[in-house]
Amino acid sequence: MQLATGIKSKIVLHIRNGNQEKKADAIACEEPLEIKLAFGPAGQREHRSLAITMRTPGQDEVLALGFLFTEGIIGRATEVTGIRHVGQALSPESAENILLVELSPDTPVDFEQLNRHFYTSSSCGVCGKASIEMLRTVNLYYPQQGFPVFSLSQILSFQQQMSGKQNLFDQTGGIHAAASFDENGKLLFLQEDVGRHNAMDKLIGQTLRFGQFPMRNQAIMVSGRLSFELVQKAAMAGVPLLAAVGAPSSLAVELAESHGMTLIGFLRGKRFNVYCGQERVKL
Repeated sequence: MQLATGIKSKIVLHIRNGNQEKKADAIACEEPLEIKLAFGPAGQREHRSLAITMRTPGQDEVLALGFLFTEGIIGRATEVTGIRHVGQALSPESAENILLVELSPDTPVDFEQLNRHFYTSSSCGVCGKASIEMLRTVNLYYPQQGFPVFSLSQILSFQQQMSGKQNLFDQTGGIHAAASFDENGKLLFLQEDVGRHNAMDKLIGQTLRFGQFPMRNQAIMVSGRLSFELVQKAAMAGVPLLAAVGAPSSLAVELAESHGMTLIGFLRGKRFNVYCGQERVKL
């Protein structure tokens, strides 16, 4: 079977019912990506390293777009004039791992004001930020009050629509997903990554690239649990409804309430919990 980008094959020992067999297994890739910025007026351009994130290779450009947006560095796709890989990977069979993002000459970047160390891992998208309070203060868009409204059948269809598109998860079982849906509940985009925050950044970056922004008439569903940083990223994009297969944290609920979002957890089969913003759920 042809392995997709972002998947490696390894011979492992399978033990089933006391029987053992060595056979190939598909494993989700996790590799570092360094994001560098080129910015400043013509003739005075600077190149600075911004962040290193552990990600699943593939869709690196939309990952960078989404990351720059959710970190408050850009507010629209037109502020980025080019993205390209400029470095070689750690091993020959891996993808390139240094990405240079060219910002327009009039896009301001103040590394001192950022006041944070941008190191993230595949398990935590908030690692390295100076404080939670800084996250609270960076916001570009807010959801529209009470709009849109989704029916029960539309919300219950989210997971089913996602399951047919999660190619990396189907092959490895070790990958997160984030998907967007229009106001009629139809799937628009889906992105996968070993990091839940990377999957969200890829989704937001793809939406930016295709001009369907802000996301005030869309819903997002993610695999796994609902963490603070996922709510923050969705709120910055103006997302009115955020749902997940798993549970939200207390801080995630508090942030969603403060941003006027609808937050749904434990969306599985024919059930879910609405933690806030029930006015967008048509009962």
